[in-house]
Amino acid sequence: MQHNRGTWAGGAYRTSNKGPWKMVLIVHGFPNNISALRFEWAWQNPTKTTRLQHLYLKKIPRQESEFQFKLRVLSEMLRVGPWCRLPLLIRWLEKEYFEEFPVTRKPPEHMKICYGPVKIKNLKKIDNVGYEDKSEECIICCRLIKSYQSKIKCLNQFCVLVCHISCLADRFLEPGEYIPIQGSCPLCDIKLKWGDLIRKIKGCSLDLNGDCGVTDETLSGNDEVIPSNVADEIDDEQPSWFLDCKEDL
Repeated sequence: MQHNRGTWAGGAYRTSNKGPWKMVLIVHGFPNNISALRFEWAWQNPTKTTRLQHLYLKKIPRQESEFQFKLRVLSEMLRVGPWCRLPLLIRWLEKEYFEEFPVTRKPPEHMKICYGPVKIKNLKKIDNVGYEDKSEECIICCRLIKSYQSKIKCLNQFCVLVCHISCLADRFLEPGEYIPIQGSCPLCDIKLKWGDLIRKIKGCSLDLNGDCGVTDETLSGNDEVIPSNVADEIDDEQPSWFLDCKEDL
């Protein structure tokens, strides 16, 4: 699923002379770059990763193409730990190559299948001076939210929920879990998926048609205003959203 521009651009030597290539599918929504790279390595080496060795995944000669084999590997990866709990997005960049997952191998319900390029909100930076004076109270623990990074809101535009990320995560977590998947808003009671909440914080929204991102029309006049130091940390992908998640992601 990966475009290879050749070894001169950092592409893999093994496939550098088999282009031109077209990127048709990406998986994103990982908590950090390391987690994404580990996923990519396992996808390319399904017989070597300990997560998939029990499945004995090998290409079926003369029955499936390399493309179909990679899709089959992906369908298995999304259903085993640690990846099965992450709020991942399976994005088809080229609809003409779209293939349905087998009925018995569909991704978990909290993962979304999307189409088209990634679009994000414009993050407008403001001065940090005086932000502490605008601190809001967490509806769950009734303490002040002193950092913009620790604040989360409901996706329902008519709901006034404002709380700490950690407080809402604690409410969503089931016993034995360390990554929230979904839960109900403490105020308006609508069902919320953890991945959608985090994507909103990072500037990526999800429309009702299942396409991740927003249209250019929606982007205009819909800038997110955040303190400049937080914007810099979002640009650097730090800190991560996954709240002390285990290192094996």
